[in-house]
Amino acid sequence: VHNLIHEEEEEEDEKPNVGEQGHMALLGHSLAAYISVLNRDRLRKLTTRIQSDTTLWLCRIFRYENGSACFHEDDRDGLVKVCRLVINARYEEYATEGYTALSSQQPVIYQSTSCRPGLGQHLCSQLGLPLSSLCTVPCNTIFGSQHQMDVALLDKLIKEDIEAGKLPLLLIANAGTPGAGHTDKLGRLKDLCDQHHLWLHVEGVNLATLALGQVTSAITAATRSDSMTLTPGQWLGLPAVTAVTLYRHEDPALSLAAGLTSSQPVEKLRALPLWLSLQYLGHNGIVQKIRHATDLVSTTLPLTHVEDEENSPVVLFKFVQEMSLGEQLAQLVSTSGVDVVELEDEGTCVRFSPLLTAAALGTQLKDVEDLEEKIMELVHTMSSTISLRQDFREETHRHSPSLTYVENLSWPGLGAVRYEPQLAEGMDESRRKQEVEKINNNLLKKLQEFDTDVVFSTGSEFVTEDSCIFVGMVTEDVDVSELADTIASLGREIEESGKVPLNSYNIQKKVLTPSRFVIYQTWSTHSCTQSPLHKSETNEDVSQLLFSHIPPSPCPLTAINSQCKVPCGPHAYT
Repeated sequence: VHNLIHEEEEEEDEKPNVGEQGHMALLGHSLAAYISVLNRDRLRKLTTRIQSDTTLWLCRIFRYENGSACFHEDDRDGLVKVCRLVINARYEEYATEGYTALSSQQPVIYQSTSCRPGLGQHLCSQLGLPLSSLCTVPCNTIFGSQHQMDVALLDKLIKEDIEAGKLPLLLIANAGTPGAGHTDKLGRLKDLCDQHHLWLHVEGVNLATLALGQVTSAITAATRSDSMTLTPGQWLGLPAVTAVTLYRHEDPALSLAAGLTSSQPVEKLRALPLWLSLQYLGHNGIVQKIRHATDLVSTTLPLTHVEDEENSPVVLFKFVQEMSLGEQLAQLVSTSGVDVVELEDEGTCVRFSPLLTAAALGTQLKDVEDLEEKIMELVHTMSSTISLRQDFREETHRHSPSLTYVENLSWPGLGAVRYEPQLAEGMDESRRKQEVEKINNNLLKKLQEFDTDVVFSTGSEFVTEDSCIFVGMVTEDVDVSELADTIASLGREIEESGKVPLNSYNIQKKVLTPSRFVIYQTWSTHSCTQSPLHKSETNEDVSQLLFSHIPPSPCPLTAINSQCKVPCGPHAYT
């Protein structure tokens, strides 16, 4: 297995450090395999104890009284099984007639536009329901957070579905939306569900804060829900630990039919890794990890947040211009766990969600302070880059037609340019592209050799422009005029140096004799301090000089590899 992991790597990466609590979770999987071979009576007794203990602890820690638990690998499976439970409960003939029982009243599942992408489609696929059974409710547009479900509009949609002969079945609410980490108005949603006999399911990262001593009323309302899905593995940094769906239902037969419970003792062993880990951490250890993650947000990041929600353990921010700094921050401060998210209204934002990453990465306050420092540095550099973009564009146009400014709105740097060599007329397009690409590749290599803070590259992997040189972000002290002059002059040097072989080829044809082929080669500037080309460095002068030095018969130097040398100017023509 070790060889398979590293088979395509020259050097092995550092081994992942899962910590003692991680080792406890991994040990649980080994013990589960061992316990599964015990005799049936002992296996049943032990697995019942493990599942009941874990269920009781989770219900107490997350304030979910009189709840049952379903342990599942895919964090969506709990919701799928809850939907099956509600379908069995609302359609009495479903157990015997199957999906034909749904034809009398089409079931409807409601979710907000801020729900996990693809969640509703996954439910319909697993339940065999048409996509018309999925109703996506818009979020607030005027009052409240733009990432919260519009409760008044939901009420209107439910009433319209009832009038149309449909059966409102279940509502999916968020205690921490996947993107912005905002919480729906769970109290109002629960009242609305009770009014229309809907099942309320809650999920989201903010449910972790239920373990803390002081919890906001918006999150506490989640404890009134009919079910909620927890992901303790992410919150506590436990590898290979199942997600858990807590639910309340009085009919064990329907729970068994929906797959929320199992009569097979081995199935209950899924809770064993979590059972061991919770005991290892203890209640205080669990609370401390969640408290530490929330403190990382509350004590730092003094920036203007995007749609900031009070007491949310998720922070979103973005640069005012259409430039993303998330990838750079993730590389510069990898232990911070920042990532990039796409929001419908705000666009590309940087997300800091320590409840999802801090426990696994070991994020400390020092890491967040480093993150702050890097953010301020990058913001300053981005501001300088944006202020100099137009100047760089104008300086590039000043060197037209040698330089072409390439428009690329997705590039966060100063801009992109292409050197346009003066090629012979009539050259076919494919050959022309090859020459342009060759010169620009050589030019890029020359620029990258400079000892400078300016980064030159071929752009990101999503760039579609060919033969371009992308200039990265710059500070305010960069002289863009000098930068454009340098790019243009280097391009001309590379272009001129590449033209001599073509002239030499023409000369070689003229000096071809029946007995000998004489090649004339230029001297390097390192071996020549004075030459006839000091005043003029054009290709025409080189050709004239070469022709003027063609002897009537092969010179004595041709005996040495049939080569003779002709002086050259300050640049080495080869």
